[in-house]
Amino acid sequence: MTLAAEQEMLQDKTSDLVAEKRKKLLERLITEVGRGGYDLYYASTSQVATYLLDYASNRAQLNADERALLDGLDQRDIGMILSMKA
Repeated sequence: MTLAAEQEMLQDKTSDLVAEKRKKLLERLITEVGRGGYDLYYASTSQVATYLLDYASNRAQLNADERALLDGLDQRDIGMILSMKA
């Protein structure tokens, strides 16, 4: 295997890991929101994504690594992540 192929494979694995961490973080935020009494069960994916963006930005207690995972994501990105099968 060439060095370029190894680097590409490593980059793919890293991207997959970041995506999985984002999904787990978003699922945790949904759980936190539910504990706070806000029911997202019947909300559309776009409504959930909008609420999570606001929650993560203003009320959630996230460490620097968790904030970095969400940096640059918009409502559409979050909706797509939430829609992915595990």
